[in-house]
Amino acid sequence: MRMRDTFLKPMHPEGFKFVGVFAAITVVLFLIWEPLGWIGVGLTVWCYYFFRDPARITPQVPGLVISPADGIVSLIETVSPPPELGMGDAPRLRVSVFMSVFNCHINRAPVPGEVVKVAYTPGKFLNASLDKASKDNERNGIVIRMDDGRDLGVVQIAGLVARRILCFSKEGDHLRRGERFGLIRFGSRLDVYLPEGVGTEVSIGQTMIAGETVIARLTQDNA
Repeated sequence: MRMRDTFLKPMHPEGFKFVGVFAAITVVLFLIWEPLGWIGVGLTVWCYYFFRDPARITPQVPGLVISPADGIVSLIETVSPPPELGMGDAPRLRVSVFMSVFNCHINRAPVPGEVVKVAYTPGKFLNASLDKASKDNERNGIVIRMDDGRDLGVVQIAGLVARRILCFSKEGDHLRRGERFGLIRFGSRLDVYLPEGVGTEVSIGQTMIAGETVIARLTQDNA
């Protein structure tokens, strides 16, 4: 890998306008006072890295559930899925990945399958690391139905700073494991509701890499 590739990562198109705004403000800050301009340079670089969209090598071994987000596992609980997902009331294991403002915020499909539900719910903007954020915060959930007929839910949750959830997928789309399906601006959380009876292979505090880190193994091999 060339040194340039280590520091220069592809940027998602959603970030172009924000980097442009930050750069324009930086020019103005330089005209006002040079030290302010250098602060603007730092913030512009941060904005560029926030929207970075690096290539990921997704394991294709059947039956794997891959992390949909970069970040830290903040919660592992057995709870009922949000009612808007239509996944029933039976408790499922939920793995929550908290993304700070320094993480890559591209969200990737944890399993392959058909998107059978997309549900947006308005709400508050509490700290996304809190448990009650799953119920109170603005969120967007998708349900992916795998080839074996089982459903897996993924919920994008806005955080204290985040003010925009983007979902690129719609009902009827077929996603590949590791395929990009959305992003959240700026700092947020992803909840994964595993199929009934499926356990997790991660622990609280563990670092996740979207599209690469295995969070669970399904009991069947046809996913």
